[in-house]
Amino acid sequence: MLSWARNSTIYRLERRMHTEKQLFNAILRKALQKFENISEAQAKALADAAVKFAYDHKALDDAAYAEISTRSGMCGGRSKRAIALKLSQKGVAGEIVTAAVAEADDMHAALVLARKRAFGPFRKGELDEKRKAKELSAFARAGFSFEIGKRVFGMSLDEAEEALAPSRHL
Repeated sequence: MLSWARNSTIYRLERRMHTEKQLFNAILRKALQKFENISEAQAKALADAAVKFAYDHKALDDAAYAEISTRSGMCGGRSKRAIALKLSQKGVAGEIVTAAVAEADDMHAALVLARKRAFGPFRKGELDEKRKAKELSAFARAGFSFEIGKRVFGMSLDEAEEALAPSRHL
């Protein structure tokens, strides 16, 4: 069983990064499915052994996971709030989440979202009240403040393109 747990851990971590909680839950779930007559305590012990194995081989690092997810989320147009919520749901500790999103730039992420959705300075059509409300609502649902939404709407296309220049945020 222990060798299965190690092999399963290697397989999972080769495919993608996991948080400690994700790895623990995946091994626990699979152990309960795979082995007949295994008790809950034995399955948890296998999952603990898998997590320890991953830490011993430096294949599991919640801080690195949070940092990479934050950078990826920002480049995808997600706000600090949305990124922090997602990391918390994945089981990353609060202090790690706080440290990871501290460097995130909500303005840059909002501009990325605006460019993806053709909002604000990237809008192709005319702005009427219904469209403005729709765009501001999309910013709010994405976790951005009203102030950031107003700043994005107040920018010209040239200002927005300059703010999104790759050299400023990479």
